[in-house]
Amino acid sequence: MKRKAEIKVEVNIKKQRNCRRNHGVNWVRGELIGRGRYGTVHLATSTKPITRFGRRPEIMVVKSSNGVPCLRSVQHEAEVLIKLKGCPSVIECYGGQFTADENGAKVYNLFLEYASGGRLDHLIKKSDGCGLPESEVRWYTKSILEGVKHIHQCDYVHCDLTPENILLVPTTTSCGSISLVAKIADFGLAKRTKEKVGGSGCRGSPMYLSPEALLNKLQDQPSEIWSVGCIVLEMLTGKPPWDTSYCWKPRDFLNKLVFDSPKIPAKISKEGRDFLKISLAFNPCKRLTAEELLSHPFVAQSIPPEEYNGASQSDTASVTLSSSSEEVTLL
Repeated sequence: MKRKAEIKVEVNIKKQRNCRRNHGVNWVRGELIGRGRYGTVHLATSTKPITRFGRRPEIMVVKSSNGVPCLRSVQHEAEVLIKLKGCPSVIECYGGQFTADENGAKVYNLFLEYASGGRLDHLIKKSDGCGLPESEVRWYTKSILEGVKHIHQCDYVHCDLTPENILLVPTTTSCGSISLVAKIADFGLAKRTKEKVGGSGCRGSPMYLSPEALLNKLQDQPSEIWSVGCIVLEMLTGKPPWDTSYCWKPRDFLNKLVFDSPKIPAKISKEGRDFLKISLAFNPCKRLTAEELLSHPFVAQSIPPEEYNGASQSDTASVTLSSSSEEVTLL
């Protein structure tokens, strides 16, 4: 039977381990706001705003690897975000830090910008299948394209552009009002442009993958434009680009793409329909680049939506760990 002193020592050791797991150097872990295949996401408070990585905000989020097998994925995301640093349409990274879990195993913690406006997919769902006002869609599309342009100029491909991976961040506009801008997040599957996809499949969420990605495992810059088109279509209609009334598998999308493309409703403006026809061209050579699409009339003269007054707590999932972010294998 253990003595009280031994029990007390064990309790203290456990507390120390939990401390290493829950907090780190100069930051304190807060509320859990996301959970996925590769780890968890918590709100975090910085206790030292100036670090060797630069200035950190007082409130940020920390994305932590879920055990050793997932550690490399979160580290990879950190490496990509550091290379992409400086673009206002890509979620900001404030460095990373190792801690240990209750078993003493390494955990990598990635510090990211807190997106208090929530996720784009949540905003779309709020429309109850009606879609967002076109003026808002134009504004968010411009931000997304600016992010994609920067990613491509840095010789990367995101590989998993979906509404779940687009975050909304308040910003001050040129006229002094506060509005939301879209920022691209979740770079765990990102790769160099010419890097071949390993394994027997392709990366990302099947519903947003281009025909060449599903057919030939070819994921490069034109395939990202297809994904942008799918996101824009979903913003405009309030519905996914494909009918998901039954369980879809990658093979279902492949069979559908051979004979069809996502339907573009007639209610969308002439500029919107033309933008979608270019983005969703079956032949990748007929799609414009992100830089070229920024000059398209659909986004060239976009204006900020009405002033942002703050999001509810339920909408503040500031970074995603979607279960759809994975390698897709055609069966």
